[in-house]
Amino acid sequence: MVFFTAQDFNLDLPEGHRFPGHKYRLLEEKLIRDGTLAREDLRTSPLATDEELLRVHTEDYLRSLEDGSIERKAMRRIGFPWSEQISRRGRRTVGGALAAAREALRTGLSGQLAGGTHHAHPGFGSGYCIFNDQAVVATVLLAEELCDRIAVIDLDVHQGDGNAAVLAERKDVLILDVYGEKNFPFRKVPAHINVPLPDHTEDAAFLRAVEEHLDGIWAFRPDLVLYQAGVDPLIHDKLGRLDITYEGLRARDEMVLDGCRRRGIPCSMAIGGGYANPIEPTVIAYANTYEVARDVYGW
Repeated sequence: MVFFTAQDFNLDLPEGHRFPGHKYRLLEEKLIRDGTLAREDLRTSPLATDEELLRVHTEDYLRSLEDGSIERKAMRRIGFPWSEQISRRGRRTVGGALAAAREALRTGLSGQLAGGTHHAHPGFGSGYCIFNDQAVVATVLLAEELCDRIAVIDLDVHQGDGNAAVLAERKDVLILDVYGEKNFPFRKVPAHINVPLPDHTEDAAFLRAVEEHLDGIWAFRPDLVLYQAGVDPLIHDKLGRLDITYEGLRARDEMVLDGCRRRGIPCSMAIGGGYANPIEPTVIAYANTYEVARDVYGW
């Protein structure tokens, strides 16, 4: 199996910044140290082109990020200070997501040790999301006629408002979004299948909600699943507000990945959110997703 990563994902942020910019490096190191992945399994995420990004994002937004003319208010909405690395990181995230999706169509499974940037809208970024990787992937692959139908399974604790803003009107995309009802973003943009959960939802209710609504995905018969496997529902997450255990997240991942494998549906994974403090529980949960994938697909 081939997966994608890049050094650009590790942001050099000001001391005290809330975003754990080093978690991507820690995840890569852990997966290799534990033997879940070998270095030769990893490829460098390519940079997305203007043509690919402009399938979803406006030219004004793209250019303002490139040349630094973007307003401070807009950067505060993203959550990062502007630097030359910001646009490059966003391009790398989208390019890697496209590469992973193409690889999944070829082999059945791939993913990126980053991504799931589901809060980015066409004209602005938000919630630590610069460009919207899965929205671009879906739009590009459908335009290229590599797929007739694409499903997004979004199990990050935060509702994917950017995904819905771009994709919810399409008949060739189906979004399942299971999220914390009272969590960010505070203005939700409805997806196709919306499953809001109350604060402190535990494993049993969470897994029941996922399993029940996956039936709609399987009935849609997608040619590709884009799996946003955020681990911020974890009980240790400082931004999550749900009480899901490591075991609950493992069961969630197995439900999705085994469901795809048994039905012959290619799946491309993004790691999504994770904000434990200290960050180690998040890295463990991310690595668990890859361990489940290894066990399900048997690489």
